[in-house]
Amino acid sequence: MDRRTFIKTVSACTLMYTLPSFSWAQEKGSKSPNILFMLSDDQGYNDLSSYGSNQVKTPNLDKLAAQGMRFTDFYAASAICSPSRAGLLTGRIPSRCGIYTFIPTDGDKFADECPMHLPKTETTIAQLLKAKGYSTCHLGKWHLSHLRAGTGRGAHADQPQPRDFGFDYSFGTTNNALPDHKDPNNFVRNGQRVGKLEGYSSQLVVDEGIQWLKTRNDKNNPFFMYLCFHEPHERVAAPPEMVDRHEGTEKVKTYLGCIENMDDAAGRLLKYLDEAGLAENTIVLFYSDNGSRSSMSKAANTNSPLRDAKASLWEGGIRVPGMIRWPGKIKPGSESSEPVSALDMLPTFCEIAGAAVPKDRKLDGTSITPLFENKRINRKNPLFWHLYGSSPAAVMRDGDWKIVGYSIKPEGYLEPCFNEKAMKFLKQATLVKFELYNVRNDIAETKNVAAENPAIFEKMKKSLTDRFTEVVAEGPTWTWDGVPKQDVKGRR
Repeated sequence: MDRRTFIKTVSACTLMYTLPSFSWAQEKGSKSPNILFMLSDDQGYNDLSSYGSNQVKTPNLDKLAAQGMRFTDFYAASAICSPSRAGLLTGRIPSRCGIYTFIPTDGDKFADECPMHLPKTETTIAQLLKAKGYSTCHLGKWHLSHLRAGTGRGAHADQPQPRDFGFDYSFGTTNNALPDHKDPNNFVRNGQRVGKLEGYSSQLVVDEGIQWLKTRNDKNNPFFMYLCFHEPHERVAAPPEMVDRHEGTEKVKTYLGCIENMDDAAGRLLKYLDEAGLAENTIVLFYSDNGSRSSMSKAANTNSPLRDAKASLWEGGIRVPGMIRWPGKIKPGSESSEPVSALDMLPTFCEIAGAAVPKDRKLDGTSITPLFENKRINRKNPLFWHLYGSSPAAVMRDGDWKIVGYSIKPEGYLEPCFNEKAMKFLKQATLVKFELYNVRNDIAETKNVAAENPAIFEKMKKSLTDRFTEVVAEGPTWTWDGVPKQDVKGRR
């Protein structure tokens, strides 16, 4: 390659990616760490012993929190499954990616009417880490497209798969484990249907993860494992001995048993990391994809002391238990009350590993590595959420303050799935009513303090409106013409 061609190539790469010189890990005298993300599904803020629960015993996750940093103000990227996962993997507000709500799947009668999925043009943390030599593995719930078995047929046959987003290996389900967490029959391994399995979903995905770690060919490379538990999302099932030690309705008892079974499975994986000599150079992140569902929150107080539940942009829908461990880099027993988002994970782990960060699209997260050294995060933009079908429709947190914005709801606008009518409403929606809360002093969001803080209210109202307009405008428009697809803008 001559000098002119080399310069052109480097210039083109620079337009697409930020090219780091050294990784954060190297600067701290460490080699590139292994990375393990563990997500629970529909687990409330109060659903771990270390977060105040007196209903469940979660010794393994409590130990993980004690060995690293526990977050009091950790936020999922959304209040519902699909957009939450899209935000984590891309570092972008999910609506920018066109994931406006959950993707109906797994036998839902409206599934074929919904073309929504994570566009192949999006770039995930798995792709960025893979480019730095990481082995990558997805386990458990996916819910960003319909997982294909074989060549794939039907309306969703052309949707991208985990391998299209940088995962070398995948073992999971499109959405929930079916018929429930016990003996599921809908897992797909690397494009091949597995058939009925024996055991509980959380234990099965950990078994698969341990086996992958034992048998992968590139053991000299660091690994990125994205492990998504199905528990405690409905339909729930757990070992009888874990169910029977709880009180309440059968559903409440089983829900709590699911959390304890998941904790047991997580403990087995963490124990393997210890035994295999991997733990010292492995970063482990755990959090829930959103708050617990409304029925469980009311029956078992699972989101206490937060307001509301899953599918809501009140704190009960988006603030979740979260913790991170990195031996030698994060002080054991530390705690942070600074607002942290799942959107922050992509820039954080790309900085740690020295991976390139895309420059050709808007990223909404900020690296949280300063927290590891007891410093403040340099966040340029306040945290923001938008969710189709939610009331309020958009919220923003800046420091101790949170502003919420409502949109007009025309009668009958909310269809049972995301369809053409929903797309039209979403693109035309505007924010028309606002409230302000101090979530540091009023964690339950009981008092609108806009009148007492007019300057803060007006500033945040403008910021929320501007971001809402920007994000909704950027999000692709899904079209319906017999075969679901994206329009030209969505393919960008």
